[in-house]
Amino acid sequence: MDRFATLQAFVKVAEAKGFAPAARGLGLSPSAVTRLVAALEDRLGSRLLQRNTRAVTLTDEGERYLPLARRVLADLDEADASLLATRAEPSGRLVVAAPLAFGRAHVGPLLSAYLSRHPAVQGELRLGDRIVNLVEDGIDLAVRIGDLGDSSLKARRVGATRRVLVAAPSYLAAHGEPIRPDEISAHRCIHFAGFNAVPEWVFERQGQRQRIAFSPRFVTNAAETAVQHAIDGGGLTLVLAYQAAPAIREGRLRVLLPDHERPPSPIQIVYPSARLLSAKVRAFIDMAARETRWSFLDLG
Repeated sequence: MDRFATLQAFVKVAEAKGFAPAARGLGLSPSAVTRLVAALEDRLGSRLLQRNTRAVTLTDEGERYLPLARRVLADLDEADASLLATRAEPSGRLVVAAPLAFGRAHVGPLLSAYLSRHPAVQGELRLGDRIVNLVEDGIDLAVRIGDLGDSSLKARRVGATRRVLVAAPSYLAAHGEPIRPDEISAHRCIHFAGFNAVPEWVFERQGQRQRIAFSPRFVTNAAETAVQHAIDGGGLTLVLAYQAAPAIREGRLRVLLPDHERPPSPIQIVYPSARLLSAKVRAFIDMAARETRWSFLDLG
């Protein structure tokens, strides 16, 4: 006898508290449902349901078995839905959130390419550096930089980036180059407040962290502005590597104190749950994992 059918019958009877209502819900006769539950009990060698003329209740064995049976049925449903999602054509509205600068430079082009392949999807890109609640704000997925703090979310890693201290060659020629973190406070510093409102930079070497406080010459909440001011010779600034990568590769900025950098931060796509992912969300995640090159570790 079909083991799936016996589990389904048992769960339905337990939830409906009767064979007749369970039979109506399953589209079977009461006698067929009775046979399915009896077959399950015979296979397990345990009575799961206590029957009397007024009601059907769970035995102690049935109480323990019910959540296990529900889990098995849910896993089977998920497996079916997962396969169907891979075959289904993505459609509907896809809302993606991303950090402001990274979203403009990298997530926007990816979403544009995705929409060109899936014409039945309507895309929306929400840019901002504030961490948003995906479920409450109606967001399908988000690109986040850094370790995942919310354990209710699922994540797919698609890259990594460093935090780099940079300055223009012209500034270093005029003011010298720091060789230790504790020399930074003697320099002109450009504070990107997106990391921390407090003017303080954190460095790490051999597992030991060092916090360096400084008096900023210039403060901004926009990484692009901090990078440009550094390019113009305004001083040192600490930013994520992707924010300064073009200027570093072009020689307009130099990386300082690389041996004192903190460990790289992951770049991840996060989403509320791995269960029953829609075709539009699964297709975007798979495309990002397959086609993006969001690694900003080697800046040579």
